[in-house]
Amino acid sequence: MPVYLWTGKNRSDVTQKGEIEAVSEEAVKAQLIRQRITPTKIKKKPKDLFENVAFLQPKIKENDVIIFARQFSTMIDAGLPIIQCLDILYTQQDNVTFKKMLKEIKESVEGGATLAEALKKFPKQFDDLFVNMIAAGEAGGILDAILRRLAAYMEKAARLKAQVKGAMTYPIVTLIIAVIVLAVILVFVIPVFQEMFADFGGELPAPTQLVVAMSDMVKSKIVYIIIAIILFTIAFKKFHSTQKGRDVVDDLLLKIPVFGELLRKVAVAKFTRTMGTMLASGVAILEALDIVAKTAGNRTVEKAIYNVRSGIAEGRTMADPLSESGVFPPMVCQMIGVGESTGALDAMLEKIADFYDEEVDQAVENLTALIEPFMLVFLGVTIGGLVVAMYLPIFKMAGAI
Repeated sequence: MPVYLWTGKNRSDVTQKGEIEAVSEEAVKAQLIRQRITPTKIKKKPKDLFENVAFLQPKIKENDVIIFARQFSTMIDAGLPIIQCLDILYTQQDNVTFKKMLKEIKESVEGGATLAEALKKFPKQFDDLFVNMIAAGEAGGILDAILRRLAAYMEKAARLKAQVKGAMTYPIVTLIIAVIVLAVILVFVIPVFQEMFADFGGELPAPTQLVVAMSDMVKSKIVYIIIAIILFTIAFKKFHSTQKGRDVVDDLLLKIPVFGELLRKVAVAKFTRTMGTMLASGVAILEALDIVAKTAGNRTVEKAIYNVRSGIAEGRTMADPLSESGVFPPMVCQMIGVGESTGALDAMLEKIADFYDEEVDQAVENLTALIEPFMLVFLGVTIGGLVVAMYLPIFKMAGAI
C-alpha cells in the first residue's frame, strides 16, 4: 500500500504532521477524522530511488533496538494491543530500514504469528536471547516486564562493550600514528640527511649508520613489506576462521597478561548477566545455557559453558562443571553454588554481574594506566632515537669546527 504524508489540526487547533499507509487519499482522510484531526494537506510520499540498494540504506544500530524495547514495554504496560503498539512504533520510526522491518513484523503478527516468531525473521537485530525471552514473556503474560528487562540488559551489555573498545582505542590509534610517522621519517626525511652527510664526507656514528641502513632497507623493500603484511593478514584471518584457529587464538587471548584478565572479567560479566536475565524471565536453564554459549564470543568460554550444560543434563549442579573448566574464578563458582542451594540462582547471577561490571571498570582503568607510560616510552625510544641518531653527525661536525 502507498504511504501518504499528512498535515492537520487537532481539537486544540495545534498543527500536527505524520504519515499513514492506506489504500487511497480518502482512506487517509477517514482515518484522520476518526482520530479527531482535521486534515489540511495530504500527499503521496515520494519513492526513495535507492530503497532497494542495501548498502545505501541506514543501518539499524543497537541503540535503535534498545529504544524499541523501552517504548514497546511502556505501551504494553499501558494496556495497548501488540498490533497497535507495532503500528505506533512503525509510524514514529525515523530509520527507514528499521521502519521496513517493523512493517514486516506487524504484518506477520496480523497474519497470526506470535511476536517471537515475527522477530525471529530478523536474527541480526533480534538474536536467540531476545526471541526466546519474548517467547517466555508471551507465554507467561509478562511481555512488558520482559521488554523492560531486555532493554536494561542490552544497555548494560552495550556499556560493557564500549568500555572495552574505549580501552583499546588509545593504544591502537597511538601505534598506528607511530608507525606512519616512522615510515615517513625513514622513507622521506632520512634520505635528505643522508645526502647532506655524504656531501660533508667523513665516517658517520654507528647509530646514524644503523638508521641509514634501516632507511635504505625500507625504501628498497617497501613493496615486499606491504605484500608480506597483506599476506600475513589474509593467512591469519583464514586460520582464525577455522575451528582449530579460533580455539588457539581465543585461548591465547585469555592468557595475555593484563589484557587477558580483562577479557576474562568481561566474559564472566556477560555470562552471569545473560543467564540471570534469561532465568528470571522464565527460560529453561538448558535452553538458556545453549543460547549463552552461542553468544559467548570466545571459544574457550563457549566450550566451558557447553560442558556446564552437559553436566546439568546429567544431573549435576552448575557450580561443579564451572569450577572444573578453569575459566571462571573460584568466587564466581562458589556464589553460583550458594544461589543454586538457596533457590535464588537468577538473583545471585545478577549480583555477580553487577560486581564484575565494577571489576571491568577497574580493569579498564588499570589497563589504560599501564598502557599510557608504555606508549610514551615506545614513542620516545623509536622516534626520539631516530632524531638523535640523525643529529649526532651534526653535533660531531660542530664540535670539530
